[in-house]
Amino acid sequence: MAIVAELPVSESGTVEALKRVKATEAEWETAVAQARAHRDAALRADTDAAARAVQAAQAQVERDRTEAVQAARTEGDAEAARVLAEADKTATAAARDDPDALEARRTAILAAVLGRFLSD
Repeated sequence: MAIVAELPVSESGTVEALKRVKATEAEWETAVAQARAHRDAALRADTDAAARAVQAAQAQVERDRTEAVQAARTEGDAEAARVLAEADKTATAAARDDPDALEARRTAILAAVLGRFLSD
């Protein structure tokens, strides 16, 4: 008893089946080629978009850095101006003092700044 029955196949039926297989194969090859082309185009577009995003981010970081440096410079200049104004005020007041008071201040400042060196 045969489990698989043999089907009668004519030669023309085989040729037609082969033609259908070849046509289907050609359709699939075309579909696969189109899908690959679409994928490659999408990948190029994504790569280009990523490169543009990186360039934009780098430009923004450079602008932010420039602004931060400028702000720090402005703040430093303002602080320096305050220190100089205070020093001018102190110098003007000190210039009005008598010479003995100036020498006493000078000695006190040197002792505070150079204290450990003066003890040697």
